[in-house]
Amino acid sequence: MEIREHPESEAGTCQPRALPAASANSPRISMAAAPAGAGDGATAAAARAVEEEEARALLPSPAPGGGCDDDDEDLEERAYEAAEKVIVCISDGPDPETGGDGDDTALCSSSGAAPPFSWRKLWLFTGPGFLMSIAFLDPGNLEGDLQAGAVAGDTLLWLLMWATAMGLLVQLLAARLGVATGRHLAELCRDEYPDWARRALWLMAEVAMVGADIQEVIGSAIAIKILSRGYLPLWAGVVITALDCFIFLSLENYGVRKLEAVFALLIATMAISFAWMFTDTKPNGKDLLIGILVPKLSSRTIRQAVGVVGCVIMPHNVFLHSALVQSRKIDQNKEYQVREALRYYSIESTIALAVSFMINLFVTTVFAKGFYGSKEAGNIGLENAGQYLQEKFGGGFFPILYIWGIGLLAAGQSSTITGTYAGQFIMGGFLNLRLKKWVRALITRSFAIVPTIVVALFFNTSDSALDVLNEWLNVLQSIQIPFALIPLITLVSKEQVMGVFKIGPNTQAVTWTVATLLITINGYLLMDFFSSEIRGPLSGSLLCLAVLIYASFVLYLILRGTELSEKIVKAIRSSFS
Repeated sequence: MEIREHPESEAGTCQPRALPAASANSPRISMAAAPAGAGDGATAAAARAVEEEEARALLPSPAPGGGCDDDDEDLEERAYEAAEKVIVCISDGPDPETGGDGDDTALCSSSGAAPPFSWRKLWLFTGPGFLMSIAFLDPGNLEGDLQAGAVAGDTLLWLLMWATAMGLLVQLLAARLGVATGRHLAELCRDEYPDWARRALWLMAEVAMVGADIQEVIGSAIAIKILSRGYLPLWAGVVITALDCFIFLSLENYGVRKLEAVFALLIATMAISFAWMFTDTKPNGKDLLIGILVPKLSSRTIRQAVGVVGCVIMPHNVFLHSALVQSRKIDQNKEYQVREALRYYSIESTIALAVSFMINLFVTTVFAKGFYGSKEAGNIGLENAGQYLQEKFGGGFFPILYIWGIGLLAAGQSSTITGTYAGQFIMGGFLNLRLKKWVRALITRSFAIVPTIVVALFFNTSDSALDVLNEWLNVLQSIQIPFALIPLITLVSKEQVMGVFKIGPNTQAVTWTVATLLITINGYLLMDFFSSEIRGPLSGSLLCLAVLIYASFVLYLILRGTELSEKIVKAIRSSFS
């Protein structure tokens, strides 16, 4: 589908935002022509209007093809319609908590500063960050946690903490992009890149989403199998997960906050389940503290370390968070509103990922306590983890097998719903499809559920078969990481896109360093995996060709728009002319 371009004419052309020229109706003339009896209030109001117009010129300009009027805007795919957004009442009147009389609003309007902190507003902004944090708690991450604990003990907890911090940085950039521009990453990529690159990025995002969804649905199906005592096979669990996903998503029709409440319940279920396991197993507090504070890495645990870092960045989650933050009603033309939203979203996201870190820590330490140094350590996976826990720690008041099953089910269900949610934004944003949400959810669900049922039927022969599948799916996720990270960093660094909210040179240096580290680590994982899979010269040649195409596209995304890329293009054109 081609991007719809708006016809340009003298009367209807969209022009970049600029400082308003003085005219008969401008605030400057109005201020000068105000009657003397109007008083200082009218003069101050007119002056504030002028300052707002001047500040607005520095805010992000309307995106190309974004439309000049309401009719044109209706042609654009939006993450949330205006009626669906949560009203947060950002400094539009007196604040009942602070007892303000609106003077703070006028001051913030003219200076661009954010109003004073409010717990009530933090509560209204709470939601998107916790939905985003679920990607840090999906069954794939839980499997990485349990394997890291079983093989490396508590020695990789420090890496888990810093990997979560890196994930937080990336997610804060995604939130910044969505809040400052009013559009999410997929929509901005549609305008930023040429058609062939846009389609390639869309394909990569869809592949990443399907790969993650297979892991999530399989995780849910395993939990259903555990809780049904094996009566329901894996494929039946897959079907149940697919159907109840639609039931949960239908709650969005009753408001975004209702859906966010369901996710809060699922996260609380995970926290309680894994905290219960943590308490039951009684891990060593001293070893836990040393594992968090003292960096330690050996050649024997390098693969688990790479897995811990590799699980942090889920490509579809970057697209998701940049869309979720638009569920609150914010005027992007008012700098102080954008700054306030960014502050509350930053606080909320930090709290959400702190909770996810604790849950991951619980899982890692439970399996470190039970299986580190044992002969079973190398054989534990998502499928047999519950049984190993039951054999090691026994029943107790409530069998640990079912505690594990409940936590795993909550993780699988919540991550499956967010995966479907992300798929809607990715498809709608890249292709600008104006479809009903249930239609997009059905299409997105079908992309993942069909291959997942096939997987459930053909890989349910043994635990090792599912572990092999999981390795391939982790590789699939790792391959896609640059195609979400690089466009994100590129866009938040551009003044044409972000206006005054673009990140500074120091932040750019840190984010590019983190991105390079993540891409390098995942590159190591890919090389380690494929080096053991190459069989003969033909497969080796095909792999080299694939690596060359892959590296060329990544390099294109990095260099696009730079002086070096322009020189290369000119040199290529001159050589063919």
